[in-house]
Amino acid sequence: MTAKIFIDGEHGTTGLQIRSRLADRKDIELISVPTERRKEKAARAECLNAADIAILCLPDDAARESVSLIENDTTRVIDASTAHRVADGWVYGFPELDRQQGRAIAEARRVANPGCWPQGPIALLRPLVSAGLLPADFPVTVNGITGYSGGGRTMIEDYEAKGEDAPEFLLYGLSLSHKHLPELRQYANLARDPLMQPAVGNFAQGMVAAVPLQLGHLDRVPKGEELHAAIADHYAGLEESVLEVAPLEALERSPEIEPERYNGTNTMRLHVFVNDTRAQALLIAVYDNLGKGASGAAVQNLDLMLGDMA
Repeated sequence: MTAKIFIDGEHGTTGLQIRSRLADRKDIELISVPTERRKEKAARAECLNAADIAILCLPDDAARESVSLIENDTTRVIDASTAHRVADGWVYGFPELDRQQGRAIAEARRVANPGCWPQGPIALLRPLVSAGLLPADFPVTVNGITGYSGGGRTMIEDYEAKGEDAPEFLLYGLSLSHKHLPELRQYANLARDPLMQPAVGNFAQGMVAAVPLQLGHLDRVPKGEELHAAIADHYAGLEESVLEVAPLEALERSPEIEPERYNGTNTMRLHVFVNDTRAQALLIAVYDNLGKGASGAAVQNLDLMLGDMA
């Protein structure tokens, strides 16, 4: 069966990337709003209701509107916005979350695609909280850097217009209320909001997310080997996983910790660096903010849902 796929918002950054990834597929039919009707809500509604799966690449309010336009019980949805990531009735589109998540996504009618920033920290922290190596109320800090495509069309246009005059390193989220905090807290199984300090670099895409851990105040301080083993064991044998866990090594620096290393792929590679004497650890995820962080994740979820339809 050829599934009908509608990308609502196909001309935005994520939508264009998804369409590119799907362009040569023979198992799907991409349907689109005719150019002359692009501003018509009725035209979008027709495509939404004609699709087997609709992928929403829209701002939050527009994504909610699109869901409200679906009048049947057959169109399934993958929402790439923030609108439904912690909403009741929506399955979180991170197949690596646990051993049941891939099946839950495959069977779901409504899937919320994860944000780029939360995915790496969730991938690093959830196994440690689940294994009891970190308490749920551990004071978590997240920092890192992403390409300017993570800021959407406005930031892309701004950076490309400034060229070499664009900032090489730009901190943001200084209000300490990043919109991805609710999803990071919920799916990492944390009992308190993390402190998140993101930055943008003068490159188009790719990212590094880091979680530094001060372990010395814990009643029982886990060793680096335990942290690494818990993360590796969590992802071992997951058929739906695109995550890789790097070996536990004592390194001063590594060429693998480079934001653009996995651009154009759906790979996420996790690293654990430790100093057991100091009771400190540094957890790092490297991935493409437009790959596993956005469009790649959407296609991964789409394939799971299509598999359930086959």
